[in-house]
Amino acid sequence: MSENTGYKAPIWFWVVAVLGLLWELMGVGSYLYHVTLSPEGLAALPQGQRDLMNATPVWVTAAFAIAVFSGLAGGLGLVLRRRWARPLLVLSVVAAILQFGWVFLVFRAHETLGPSSAAFPAFIIVMGVFLAWFAGHATKRGWLR
Repeated sequence: MSENTGYKAPIWFWVVAVLGLLWELMGVGSYLYHVTLSPEGLAALPQGQRDLMNATPVWVTAAFAIAVFSGLAGGLGLVLRRRWARPLLVLSVVAAILQFGWVFLVFRAHETLGPSSAAFPAFIIVMGVFLAWFAGHATKRGWLR
């Protein structure tokens, strides 16, 4: 079937879906590192990062968990070609915005860690928005069922 009639996803869909799943797995890895960091590991971090980790409220860590695990489920949904991927990817973006909103608007990490500290979180948000958009696009094309 052609790309316009749906059902059979093109090769580039699979490339994006698998890369998206790998991206989401890296997020889970980052979360697991964050929540399992030993006191010795924390002590080895630069002072600004220690301050951030020590000041982070439980709800921000929960937002982090929601962001990465809903993102992982959404990424898996893309690979499995399921429509439920999009709402999970949207939830992931919302949770990441809440998490980074606290980090930069309340804690003001850019003042402690430097302005470049906002670059990777911004990239994370952009990737999340892209994957949510991609899932919507794939649904409209009939590639997700």
